[in-house]
Amino acid sequence: MAERRSKQEIVYDILELIRKKTKVKPTHILYKGNLSYNRLKIYLDDLEQKQLIAKVEEKHKKTMRTFYKLTDKGFMFLEQIGKIREVEEAFGI
Repeated sequence: MAERRSKQEIVYDILELIRKKTKVKPTHILYKGNLSYNRLKIYLDDLEQKQLIAKVEEKHKKTMRTFYKLTDKGFMFLEQIGKIREVEEAFGI
């Protein structure tokens, strides 16, 4: 049976996904992050409230499309998590 991911791992996965693509649709995060819609909504709301990501709405033809992008604070947070992961790997944790 597969191990469950911690909240830190899920947050890292979401932020890293957004960083790689510059701006990402919520459905892309849903599928690539392997999350249910309800869990995705909770994480996105939490990350947006903490100002790690920002919601961007763009008009496309007659509809509005929602994307998420990393904020400067999100980039810094992602960098710090990366450093923590390096230390954990160095000590075999």
